[in-house]
Amino acid sequence: MSCIRNRASSSASTSIIDDLKGDQSWRIFRIISEFTEGFDELSGLCDAISIFGSARLKPDHPYYVKTVEIADLLSKQGFAIISGGGPGVMEAANKGAIANDQPSIGLNIELPMEQKPNPYQNIALNFRYFFVRKVMFVRYSIGYVCMPGGFGTLDEFFEALTLMQTHKVYPIPLVLFGSDFWNGLMDWMKAKMLEYGTISEEDLALITVTDDPHEVVNIMVAHREWKDRQRKN
Repeated sequence: MSCIRNRASSSASTSIIDDLKGDQSWRIFRIISEFTEGFDELSGLCDAISIFGSARLKPDHPYYVKTVEIADLLSKQGFAIISGGGPGVMEAANKGAIANDQPSIGLNIELPMEQKPNPYQNIALNFRYFFVRKVMFVRYSIGYVCMPGGFGTLDEFFEALTLMQTHKVYPIPLVLFGSDFWNGLMDWMKAKMLEYGTISEEDLALITVTDDPHEVVNIMVAHREWKDRQRKN
């Protein structure tokens, strides 16, 4: 039995999963166009920090407020801020950046729920594919700040860890903000992943957990200074 279905016999029903839509041969052009637009729009960007976190946290939530503070402090130090472009923590990140007239970048993604572009972006890109969007985060960030979030935040966190662990990208600061939220995960990784030998102590050294916005800034400034020295060599 052939595993290639005739187009005429394929179902006409729609799906919310964008990556399964459309003709295979045309999909590659959509993917290329997203890469091209992203590279063109962000090619002049330097020293940007990506801030990740939940779309569900409201403006009165303490971590929303802290995100605005962190983005404000970073942007005052000359950092551009990149977020996922949506509400919650993403909105707070863009809000803190745009207040200081710094590049406030939103990498928006088409989703059936939760993703509504926030009004604090002065550079807004729209993506259909998560993997293209991820490339933009990695390519144009010199540091990651992960606020409390859901599966998407964990995905970005572990993606960055994997790329650094396997030496696919140069090490960048990876900060988990909010010890109350993140310590359980860190304890599990130390207790189970180290116990089973699936990671090493050096891998965990890539991560910093903090509750201090100023420590976040100090880490990113120190990394930028190191990076500047590498650029001169």
